[in-house]
Amino acid sequence: MNIAIFGASGGSGKLLTERCLAAGYRVSALVRTPEKFAYADRVRIIKGSAFDAAPVAETLRGADAVFSALGAKSPFKKEDVLQRAIPLMVAAMQAHGPRRLIAVGSAGALGSSMDRQPAIGQWLVKKIVYKHLLKYPVEEQIAQYRDLSASDLDWTMVLPPVLVNLPGRGRYRIDGDSLPLFGALISRADVVDFMMKELVTPRWVRRGVYVTW
Repeated sequence: MNIAIFGASGGSGKLLTERCLAAGYRVSALVRTPEKFAYADRVRIIKGSAFDAAPVAETLRGADAVFSALGAKSPFKKEDVLQRAIPLMVAAMQAHGPRRLIAVGSAGALGSSMDRQPAIGQWLVKKIVYKHLLKYPVEEQIAQYRDLSASDLDWTMVLPPVLVNLPGRGRYRIDGDSLPLFGALISRADVVDFMMKELVTPRWVRRGVYVTW
């Protein structure tokens, strides 16, 4: 299988690259600085930005499916990473393929994320975290969900709560409606594990899905 990966240099992107190579897939990765990318000698590298249409299209050439681990680097600055990159990716995929896209998102993309949490938790997250502390990253994720929903692609947007750099447990809760009760953390490794499984056995197509410990 040929896999295109966007955001391959980030924490989740590196894990996705590693898992794809371990599975025997051929990988194309769009990166700004190939000399800093640990897997540069094992993947097809396209040097460039996800904000430029030409390298985005070249990364997609020949791909059977796409992983996106793009996102804001800082929670405190308005970067508009997903607002700029996702429309280019969607347009290129709709024009030339492939159709399958699995993207790392965030629980904050949907208003239903906290519906199963205790009332105080709902208030704190919705009124303080989403509106102030993580205002800009949440805006990006809302935009990503909107742009994917408006497309005719076979997309899945994974909606984790807080991502942590801990070893994967290999078990996690999955829900299509809202975060399971007290779902607050999950490792990047387990999110990537879910994405790899969704790649070969699609269950959550054209929708978001919550994944948490």
